[in-house]
Amino acid sequence: MVSMKDLAAACNVSIATVSKALNDQRDVSEKTKEMIRKKAKEMGYFPNSAAKALKTNKSYNIGVLFVDEAQSGLTHDFFANVLDSFKRTIERKDYDLTLINCNKKHSDSMSYLERARYRGFDGVAIACIDFKDPEVIELVDSNIPVVTIDYIFNNRIAVISDNIKGMHDLVTYVYGKGHRKIAYIHGRDSSVTQARVSSFYTTCAQLGIEVPEEYIKEAKYRDTKGTYEKTLELLDLPDPPTCILYPDDFAGFGGINAIRERGLRIPEDISVAGYDGLRIGRHLEPRLTTIRQDTEKIGREAAENLIHLIEHPRATIIRPIVVEGELYEGETVGDISRDEDE
Repeated sequence: MVSMKDLAAACNVSIATVSKALNDQRDVSEKTKEMIRKKAKEMGYFPNSAAKALKTNKSYNIGVLFVDEAQSGLTHDFFANVLDSFKRTIERKDYDLTLINCNKKHSDSMSYLERARYRGFDGVAIACIDFKDPEVIELVDSNIPVVTIDYIFNNRIAVISDNIKGMHDLVTYVYGKGHRKIAYIHGRDSSVTQARVSSFYTTCAQLGIEVPEEYIKEAKYRDTKGTYEKTLELLDLPDPPTCILYPDDFAGFGGINAIRERGLRIPEDISVAGYDGLRIGRHLEPRLTTIRQDTEKIGREAAENLIHLIEHPRATIIRPIVVEGELYEGETVGDISRDEDE
């Protein structure tokens, strides 16, 4: 194995100069840096990660705590895209990513905090989990740098989607198409759900839309069976809605199946809209109307802010970072404004 001493001898410079060049320090000229890097590549020299960790007091490893209620793991379209962006961003900064084991079957298993310390993580990103779990709160309250995704703690950086504006834009768009009987099948209780439901009711009130209690249903996120059943309940109402909003695009597929099984056409007989902006929704016929969340930016912001907190703890502002989505009109919301006028 080639050592730093061997590399220094081959370049006819000191070990200190080699170290500074490989760490891109300013007191070494760009010409010298380029020469040392080229020689290191030729000789097959790679810095020892353990030695680097000892010198910098960092492991260059970031943990990710990720559990969703549907147990879909990394097949969860929205969070998989967020984590992919997060991973690519930290890798550009020479950090590695490790998923934190969330298996709680054994009573003697380590807590999230214990596992983070055992692994020596420089920081942890937390996404799609029960944020009220005592173990999650213990981790958040520790001295380990943490960023949360789609949930706000007062003492931690949070990167969140603008769910309030997203729902406002979606309801306003549906209203503009003439719909006044708008039903909403929302997800299970969470900060995301609370923001969307509040925005739904607020926007409806601003637009003068009355929302009957029977128009509001609940199903788990990504639960096609649950939305299938709740959609049938809405279709069986004496005065059914003209448009149904779903908790997310994936769950919406269950509702679409229920509508088609009843022999109804979308959007000619009833309109639907999802939330998240999954790519598969744009390949449906007709294309799904939805709010497209900026998963690329959410993941990038989470990674960049966590690394800044790790490397510059005193110069990092602890704050929520709100990322806006955009309305994707699609083709599943029909224009019934003429019918309303008549």
